[in-house]
Amino acid sequence: LCCDCGVPISPNPANICVACLRSKVDISQGIPKQVSISFCKQCQRYVVRLVDASFVWTEPHSKRLKVKLTIQKEVMNGAILQQVFVVDYVVQPQMCGDCHRVEAKDFWKAVVQVRQKTLHKKTFYYLEQLILKYGMHQNTLRIKEIHDYTSKDLCLLLWLTFSLNRYKASQRLISQDIHSNTYNYKSTFSVEIVPICKDNVVCLSSKLAQSLGNMNQICVCIRVTSVIHLIDPNTLQVADIDGNTFWSHPFNSLCHPRQLEEFIVMDCSIVRDLKRSAGAGMISKKHTLGEVWVQKTSEMNTDKQYFCRTHLGHLLNPGDLVLGFDLANCNLNDEHVNKMKSDRIPDVVLIKKSYDRTKRQRRRNWKLKELAKERENMDADNERQYQDFLEDLEEDEAIRKNVNIYRDSTIPVESDTDDEGAPRISLAEMLEDLHISQDATGEEGESMMT
Repeated sequence: LCCDCGVPISPNPANICVACLRSKVDISQGIPKQVSISFCKQCQRYVVRLVDASFVWTEPHSKRLKVKLTIQKEVMNGAILQQVFVVDYVVQPQMCGDCHRVEAKDFWKAVVQVRQKTLHKKTFYYLEQLILKYGMHQNTLRIKEIHDYTSKDLCLLLWLTFSLNRYKASQRLISQDIHSNTYNYKSTFSVEIVPICKDNVVCLSSKLAQSLGNMNQICVCIRVTSVIHLIDPNTLQVADIDGNTFWSHPFNSLCHPRQLEEFIVMDCSIVRDLKRSAGAGMISKKHTLGEVWVQKTSEMNTDKQYFCRTHLGHLLNPGDLVLGFDLANCNLNDEHVNKMKSDRIPDVVLIKKSYDRTKRQRRRNWKLKELAKERENMDADNERQYQDFLEDLEEDEAIRKNVNIYRDSTIPVESDTDDEGAPRISLAEMLEDLHISQDATGEEGESMMT
């Protein structure tokens, strides 16, 4: 029997029932039942860390957070008592350190201005995905876009990723401590990205082309990484140009993406035996040399056709659509082209096979994340440029390795290729996007946390 109330109980070290024991002992004594918690109005974050607790629902505007805690403690001759109680947190507005740095003056330590002299933004879309993949935006205070990105504290990422680029750096002394020999600087970096991008047609100087294995001066850029990867569409010869070589022998793109024209393949034949000149460089094993007759889709009512060699022989068949540059009917203002003989300049340079864009967008079951950045002076064709970048990801596996691609659950799963044979990204390359529908404390806390 309980020595206090006489109720039959199981034997325990205290010889008291649980009700009498709770009335005599309060193991939560000394634990504050009401405390203050800091809340930042800027970013809507609570400056607190909860290890093991559950929320009790309160009115969202009451500025009270009720947390239900379960505790255990040894009392009276080794008896273990468990007790549940609620702690009230009073919400007090207080700006967090990150927001305070943004609002304060002279808050940044380094600013990086990234520029590229091109008419499209595909390079910056790729740079944005690199920043997201490696989490370099976590320490940035502001990212602003004015025809290009202006970001802060991204110096290391830019140097490691784009060794082709050249940059200028300057420092301004803010303060110094002569006793500890410490100095506080503000750094400014101006990074210039090479003006050459994927699918650009370039004309090399005769001296540079000769040093690269006597390749033709008219080449196609197939990829830009830490070097510029070029291919000669007449011979499939490839060459890599590093940053020092480019800035010593600079060259520009002959045409911009808006000048791409659509051609239809009338005939295509594979070149089996190609005679190579002495001292020729490496040949691409991923491409096939072909000789094609093409006609502009805008000139289907005429008999005018163009003959050219292409590195896309493994992709093209009669009736296919292909995008290319019409060098025969465009005004080329390039110092290297002006010095070339006319018979060395091809009439047409084919770039890539063309697919139905509307169908590709409809079947695209993946998505990318974007940085939170300010935008100014946005062009009307930004969406088209972004779609070009997404298509580049689908067509080039090497570029996709540096990009986090997420599964879009709103698009049904289909096969990895469509009827046209347009390249697509497999499900194995996609990541699952994390969506938190409710908090870990249960349904009662869901509305309050939301």
